[in-house]
Amino acid sequence: MTAAQADLHIDRPAVTDGAAVWRLAKESGTLDLNSSYSYLLWCRDFAATSAVARADDGAAVGFITGYLRPDRPGTLLVWQVAVDAAYRGRGLAARLLDGLTARVAAEQGLTSVETTITPGNTPSERLFTSYAARHGARVERAVLFDTGLFPDGPHDPEVLYCIGPLTHLSQ
Repeated sequence: MTAAQADLHIDRPAVTDGAAVWRLAKESGTLDLNSSYSYLLWCRDFAATSAVARADDGAAVGFITGYLRPDRPGTLLVWQVAVDAAYRGRGLAARLLDGLTARVAAEQGLTSVETTITPGNTPSERLFTSYAARHGARVERAVLFDTGLFPDGPHDPEVLYCIGPLTHLSQ
């Protein structure tokens, strides 16, 4: 771990992180931006299945939002991942994902991770396929939501990545 990585702390988000999480999503340039209100709710209601990376001054510099699927409580659906531009290229997204899944596994049990990725989002594809490789899991892909399902104009399809079974999780 580099000195820059050591200065970062991965933690549960709090409601007070909602504005920063919204800003990070907005500045990512790739995420579908939700309302600021939704990020406040997410930081309140899904803090146990989400994570925020903090710089040494406490500022949020990265986040992952996720939830346990109601019909498959051993499956963590990762909704969004973003890292501040100044912190990219340091492995922070992978550290967030590893830390979050280890915490969820220890507290609630976890057998698989799901996420959706639009075709051509190479950084996300790399993040999740390398996560699967680190944890000895398979990756299965299938289109979850095709372009025609989105009512608000052109949208790339969302490809579901199913990663599991997870057997090598540690904090």
